[in-house]
Amino acid sequence: MSVIMEFAIFPTDKGASVSPFVKQVVQMIDALPFDSQLTAMGTLIECDTMDECLSIISKANAILEAVSERVYCTAKFDNKPGKSKQLAHKVAAIRGE
Repeated sequence: MSVIMEFAIFPTDKGASVSPFVKQVVQMIDALPFDSQLTAMGTLIECDTMDECLSIISKANAILEAVSERVYCTAKFDNKPGKSKQLAHKVAAIRGE
């Protein structure tokens, strides 16, 4: 199964620039065994299960909860049973690769 998650998470009480805090979350994601892609507005991650995606959000929230009184998170999911490597495939299909 392939579950692609796009999510953004950040503390709301750290001023206009939250990149030092988001960097901690990105470092956690980079250490995971999943394909991911950082974008200007969030992160894409491809997991095998929905539970793995939700676990990543939980870990990210714990990182920020330790340094913030308020954390904001949005998430979108594309669950495609029986498929894999959809993160790369979707882009390649559009680009004609």
